[in-house]
Amino acid sequence: MPMKKGYSEKTIGKNISMEMKRGKPQKQAVAMALSSARESAMKAGKPSKAPAKKKM
Repeated sequence: MPMKKGYSEKTIGKNISMEMKRGKPQKQAVAMALSSARESAMKAGKPSKAPAKKKM
């Protein structure tokens, strides 16, 4: 089952828990969920609740 589309905190949390149940490490699940939320927010033209990507 693919991750849910959206960028609300509730959706991000559900995506994290779903990926962890699939066996992903917590850090990877968080990264995937935040990336998905960031992408959804950009498509909707809205500011995301997901933190901005860190610049190195």
